[in-house]
Amino acid sequence: MKNIFEQLTDLLKKDERLVSQDGIILKNQTQELARKNDPALIKLLLSDKAIKQHFFFEVEKTLIFDKEKFIRFVSNKQFLPDSYTAFKNKIGLTAGDEYVSENKEVVLAWPYKDCVLEGGMTKEDQKRDEIFYNETLAPDDINRLLDAKVFTNFKRIGIEKSTASAKASAVKEHKLESFKRDEKGTIKDNLIIKGNNLLALASLKKEFAGKVKLIYIDPPYNTGNDSFGYNDSFNHSSWLVFMKNRLETAKQLLSKDGSIWINIDDDESHYLKVLCDGIFGRENFVANVIWEKKYSPQNDAKWLSDSHDHILLFAKDKNTWRPNLLSRTSASDAGYKNPDNDTRGLWMSDNPSVKTYSANTDFPITTPSGRIVHPPESRSWRFTKEKFQELVKDNRIWFGKDGNGLPRLKTFLSEVQEGLVSKTIWFRTEVGDNQDSKREINALGFGGIFGTPKPERLLQRILELGSKKYDLVLDFFAGSGTTLAVAHKTGRQYIGIEQMDYIHDLPEARLKKVIVGEQGGISEVVSWKGGGDFVYMELAEWNEKIVIEIKKAKTGKELQTIWNDLKDNTFLSWRVDLKIFDENAKDFADLSLADQKKFLIECLDKNQLYVNLSEIEDKEYGISKEDHELNRDFYK
Repeated sequence: MKNIFEQLTDLLKKDERLVSQDGIILKNQTQELARKNDPALIKLLLSDKAIKQHFFFEVEKTLIFDKEKFIRFVSNKQFLPDSYTAFKNKIGLTAGDEYVSENKEVVLAWPYKDCVLEGGMTKEDQKRDEIFYNETLAPDDINRLLDAKVFTNFKRIGIEKSTASAKASAVKEHKLESFKRDEKGTIKDNLIIKGNNLLALASLKKEFAGKVKLIYIDPPYNTGNDSFGYNDSFNHSSWLVFMKNRLETAKQLLSKDGSIWINIDDDESHYLKVLCDGIFGRENFVANVIWEKKYSPQNDAKWLSDSHDHILLFAKDKNTWRPNLLSRTSASDAGYKNPDNDTRGLWMSDNPSVKTYSANTDFPITTPSGRIVHPPESRSWRFTKEKFQELVKDNRIWFGKDGNGLPRLKTFLSEVQEGLVSKTIWFRTEVGDNQDSKREINALGFGGIFGTPKPERLLQRILELGSKKYDLVLDFFAGSGTTLAVAHKTGRQYIGIEQMDYIHDLPEARLKKVIVGEQGGISEVVSWKGGGDFVYMELAEWNEKIVIEIKKAKTGKELQTIWNDLKDNTFLSWRVDLKIFDENAKDFADLSLADQKKFLIECLDKNQLYVNLSEIEDKEYGISKEDHELNRDFYK
């Protein structure tokens, strides 16, 4: 007897609209027609007694189509599973769905295979060895995943005092002796951490909870760019869970007067805004900054030419947080003139009328030339008649060179506040664009490593608004290292986290150039001459070592060898039944190499990807005496 899955499959195949040329049910099309209450689909479902009983219910002798139940059923991976999912189902590695806000799962990494990483991925990245395999962990799989981890491979990178010259050879990697701390005992070193950013964030909580003044991230986006073969069946809620996990942990690191700035594009900005409302509180939303990232229109654009990104700004506590003023520039002061040679210096004039009408401030004004003028229609002056006379006496009203113009109120440059309030639209002429950032990266010799770096002027603007010198800045998608470079040049303390191997080729190498005084980006503007240092360290790998081996495997035979070792020597997920796996070995062999890799990675116990701090004494992990002492120093 056929089960309900098979019955529905056979029934749906009777509707040509729902079947591909290969004879496969089109899940998305089926769900879309259900949402529209398509009459033909409903009639088809009613034609089968079992299906009718499953997806319809009666209210006062009227049949009601349970649309949501049907859509959830069709969405279920057990309905028409692919070969990979079918194999997982056989051995019990399955998971369900729920609302993102209620989701207790953890997404370890965002996949290159199923989406486009606009936060840094280039087309060439698809060929890299360090491909991420997305995996969502169910709550039952998470018991020690977010425990503090052991760090290793510590080194301090800086210029030796005796060789303070602007030469690359002057940069030295030193053995880390200890961390620098202030009088309150807080670590003051700049840190670059290699490892999974969620687990690294969790490991920072003990030392840095409530101490980070500003977070900036440029996360991978879920864009659907056709050139990367985007799979539209991949549920974007996985991306939201991926972000939710990290933002919830990052929030704990923010100080009460801290802020988080998230660079995102149109595809996910609105979903991310709602997600952040739930995490940081809608009342703590500050602004949606629009950044002009491109100048030239894309003539080959399918719809509208994309020319901007969003930067979502949330405060930890909006009642406490206040943005700094932007520094005044020659461009911002260009409008100040002194045509009447006023002894108080340069000034700018403004319209003295206001939109809010008041009869008390609606009066005629006689210009020096004798012309009588009134406020514009439905407006009134911003001052009383008596106050106006005082302003005229103080030479603060300007009627034009001939004394016949409409009155203008003078504001002197010497009297305005020291800085400017930022607007929510940032033009490329102010903060740079994508072309600027690529020129900066190319000039440093890092072209082609990272697809979408951000210009240093953009990060300078953000850090200027949200932090001051010596404040702690965090970027847990460090990417090209722009945030870290700008923080270093402007005297902020910083922490950068990056999992990919290019951490050595870009952020680390870039900061070495910053230390010796490279003059790209904002260097000239901030008079950067070089100096400073940073500490590099990594999460100590355990099962992650096996993940790397699996990713590098070229054949199924290599993977079989790895699996044989896994069964005896490595921590496997509690859900893996070795006996059932061996019984279905042929099905495993029939999978593609990519799916075999994905499956083996899912078999690993993710709580053991990296060494837990609580197990640092276990000799099996081989933690050196030096690393033992430095971990004690870090976590004290």
